[in-house]
Amino acid sequence: MSNQSLLHHLEELRREVNFHFYRYHVLDSPVISDYEYDKLIAELRQIETSHPEWITNDSPTQRIGGAPLDKFIKVHHPVPVLSLQNAFSAEGVFAWRERISKLDERVNSADYVVEPKIDGLTVLLHYRNGIFVQGSTRGDGLEGEDITANLRTVKAVPMRIPVSPDPGINTTNNPIPLMDLINQYTYPLAPAYLVVRGEVFIKIKDFEKLNCRLEETGQKTYLNPRNTAAGSLRQLDPSLTASRPLTLLVYAIISGEGNLPSTHVDLLKYLSTMGFPVVDYQHCQTLEETIEVSQTWVERRDHLPYEADGVVIKINSFNLADDLGFVGKDPRGAIAFKFPAREVTSVLRDIGVNVGRTGVLTPYAVLEPVEIGGVIVKQATLHNFDYIAEKDIRVGDRVLVKRAGDVIPYIIGPVVDVRNGQELQFTPPQNCPTCGQRVEHVDGEVYWYCVNTACPAQLIRNLEHFVSRGAMDIVGLGIRLVEQFVAAGLVADVADLYTLQKESLLNLEGFAEKKADNILNSIAASKNQPLARLITALGIRGVGEVVAADLARFYPDLAALSLARLEVLQLIEGIGPNIAHAIVDWFARPANQYVISKLQVAQVWPSTEKTNGDQNSFIPLSGSTFVITGTLPGLSREKAKEFIEYYGGKVIDSVSKKTSYLVVGENPGSKLTKAQQLGVPILDEAGLRKIVSVE
Repeated sequence: MSNQSLLHHLEELRREVNFHFYRYHVLDSPVISDYEYDKLIAELRQIETSHPEWITNDSPTQRIGGAPLDKFIKVHHPVPVLSLQNAFSAEGVFAWRERISKLDERVNSADYVVEPKIDGLTVLLHYRNGIFVQGSTRGDGLEGEDITANLRTVKAVPMRIPVSPDPGINTTNNPIPLMDLINQYTYPLAPAYLVVRGEVFIKIKDFEKLNCRLEETGQKTYLNPRNTAAGSLRQLDPSLTASRPLTLLVYAIISGEGNLPSTHVDLLKYLSTMGFPVVDYQHCQTLEETIEVSQTWVERRDHLPYEADGVVIKINSFNLADDLGFVGKDPRGAIAFKFPAREVTSVLRDIGVNVGRTGVLTPYAVLEPVEIGGVIVKQATLHNFDYIAEKDIRVGDRVLVKRAGDVIPYIIGPVVDVRNGQELQFTPPQNCPTCGQRVEHVDGEVYWYCVNTACPAQLIRNLEHFVSRGAMDIVGLGIRLVEQFVAAGLVADVADLYTLQKESLLNLEGFAEKKADNILNSIAASKNQPLARLITALGIRGVGEVVAADLARFYPDLAALSLARLEVLQLIEGIGPNIAHAIVDWFARPANQYVISKLQVAQVWPSTEKTNGDQNSFIPLSGSTFVITGTLPGLSREKAKEFIEYYGGKVIDSVSKKTSYLVVGENPGSKLTKAQQLGVPILDEAGLRKIVSVE
């Protein structure tokens, strides 16, 4: 292919990749698989690597990169980026209209737009001839900080406008070739200069996933999505920003050339057509309708995918809004209708401690009762003991309390300036507040633990975990029945499930002959579960399904595992010192030894045969790690995992150089590309069965 042809192909390839990027990250409606997309990106990178002189700033490959900065430089905004005045009730909104209607009678017949006031970080995006050239924070409204490199990593930010709009649904019976689908649409020309305003934020579900990942790796977690998003955008190293799940919604044009829309509704449609992700909005003909719509947003607040602290009400006509002018630094043509407060202060009367299923001790705040968003709050979470120490939270402090949706209220921190010297520092308990046994704290970990499995506070949650699908899978025995058994005194530990009698069950409310028989049959059937399931069911800290399967391959039964030495456990791949300590400590507890002996008496004693010498030498997949991608024709994902583990293999989630095999089914994802790049052997289902000689 000639250079001219290759360059043309590169331009078409970029257009195609941008189209799919938009479908995935803005519309959440991809039309190709991850595997196909990864192939396009790989081809794009290959051409640009061969011809670096062809790389452009708007190329999809340039989203992540750039050296860390020494500092942020200041950016002057083309026009002031103003804030809004607030209203906290419908009366406040009507009072706003009354004020501005005295200045211009057209206000009395105006229509309005209502959109969410997203709790994120305001940014400005600059485009010249359709290319993203600069991004900045709002700052003080007159100047902000240049965060262009960081904003390039936010996948919802278009590098070039316009991008392809949603092509809609193909109503014909004949499939449309993909490039024809892309090419059949005409797009508006990009203005020579355009500056849009939007909000960068983290969705609530993505924030929760981020904190889970950080917690699993022992890193410090974050308090709320807003501060996390703001801090992520102000990282001097763009690669750190790229690791955070940031996204964007836009809602205004700050400056631009050409014929721009004259109403806010048309502006949002125009921005959407250009390829920007725009805020959800509702167009209202009267202020009365606007108030009703705003009230529905208050009701929807707890179900939004992002945090919002109110709605913004805007006069739809830009001409009218501009003519109304400003009062101080606030435009008269819009107002923020704030949701009821969910942050208040209260006095911290005491700090209590709860004990969870795995024995984790979790502190909670006992508060002087206070109303937050219409709810009386008396208790709030304090996360963990390290959090109390880091924030220097003391009993007697006046503390800032936040409640978000149905989430338990939590303490943000103390109001230090009002301390009187009588506040008391808190010391983590040395003994379990429920059973009195000594608690444990592993250096480097956040949590403190009660490792007594017979601890009453842990009993119900232990039982719930023991009977769950991933453990002993006792069908029909859920949390309500577990609570009923405990309340009736029928079970004092997990082993007591296997001593339940039909007569005892029939004395319980809601039990008849058939229900009692079904539960007892399910309990009896669970005795046939493999050793790995039983180890998982014990609820040893850090021992999930993968680690349990590793232990079951190395130790023939619970008796052998109970004698495991610390240094030997750490020789097993995937088991570090913390998990090894947790295993040894669990089996060293007399109460846990008693439970094990009761399980053996009840014949809940699965075992695996081992040979002398290399304990796993006879297992065909011993020592091999597998990753599964796509849909296998004859095995579900769970069955494939069980199949591999039965023959001694280990199933992990991500591909690396250490992966032994990638098992590929229909519609594989990006894992296939990575495996090919790393040279990892690839098997289909037939190949998997062949290496264990199972046809």
